[in-house]
Amino acid sequence: MNLENMNVGWIGAGKMGGPMSRCVIAAGAKVAVYDPVVASVEAVVSAGARAASSNQDAVSDADVVVSMIPNDTVLTDITFGEDGIFSELKPGTTYVDMSTVSPQASATVATAAAAAGIEYLRAPVSGSTALAAAGNLTIMVSGPKDAAASCANLFEAMGAQHFYLGNNDQARYLKLVVNLLVGTTGAVLAEALTLGRKGGLDWEQMLDVIGESVAASPYVRYNLEPLKARDFSPLFSTEQMVKDSKLICDAGTEAGVPLAIGSVMLQTFLDTAEAGYGEENLTAAIRLLEQRAGLKEL
Repeated sequence: MNLENMNVGWIGAGKMGGPMSRCVIAAGAKVAVYDPVVASVEAVVSAGARAASSNQDAVSDADVVVSMIPNDTVLTDITFGEDGIFSELKPGTTYVDMSTVSPQASATVATAAAAAGIEYLRAPVSGSTALAAAGNLTIMVSGPKDAAASCANLFEAMGAQHFYLGNNDQARYLKLVVNLLVGTTGAVLAEALTLGRKGGLDWEQMLDVIGESVAASPYVRYNLEPLKARDFSPLFSTEQMVKDSKLICDAGTEAGVPLAIGSVMLQTFLDTAEAGYGEENLTAAIRLLEQRAGLKEL
C-alpha cells in the first residue's frame, strides 16, 4: 500500500504506538508525532516523523489523526481536554483511536466528535509488540463506514487484516471479548501447568504435549517457547492485563452480563501484580501459583 499523499497526526508513541507509527511512515505517510515521553517521540522521529510540541500541534496539518494511548482519562483529555484536538480539527477530518478503552468513554468521545463534525473511528488492535513492529496486527474497526473505507490503506500498513464491525462501538466490545479469552486462557494455563508440575510432569515435555493437544490455541502455541525458557519478558504485561480485566468486568456490569469467570481472571492478575510480577508478562501468574502450591522456581 502507498500512503504518500497522507498527512497523519499521531498521538501516543509507546510500546505499541511507536512501532505502529513507524509502519505508517514506512508506507510513505508524513507523520507528526506527539507523546509526553521525549524518548518515545525521538524513536519515531528517527524513522522520519516530525516531532510535535503538543497534541494540537501534531494534528495541525493532518488529513487523519491516530491515537494509541493508555486509558479512558487520556482519551478524553486528548480529544476535548485543555490541549484537546477536537477544537483544532476541521469538520470532516477522520480521527482514529486504536487504544483499548471502555465502550462508555468511547461513547462520550463519539458524542463530542459528532458535535464537532469529526469522523470518529474506533480501531483497537490485537497482537503483541513484535506483531506491531512487523505490521501484522489484527485491527477491529467501527464507526462511520465511509471513513473506515477511506482508511483501508492506513490499516493495511499496520495490520495483517482488519475487520469492519458496525457504525458504533462494536470494535470496543470485540477487543474486550478477545482479551477476555486471552486473559482467561492465561489464568487457566497457569493453574494447569502448576497442577502438572505438582504431579511430577517434566516442564518442557508437558508444554510439548499441550502444544500438540486439542487445547493448543494460537495463543498457547505462541507462548510455548518463552514458557519453556521461563522467559516472562513483557510482551503483554500483567499490569496491562489488570487494566483490561477491569474494563472487561466493568463492561459486563454495565451491559448486565454476569462475568463470573472474568471476575476470577481479574483477581488472578491483581494477585500476580501484588506479588511483584506486574511488569512481567501475563504468563507470570504461573510463578505466583507455583509459590502457593509450594513449588520452587525452575
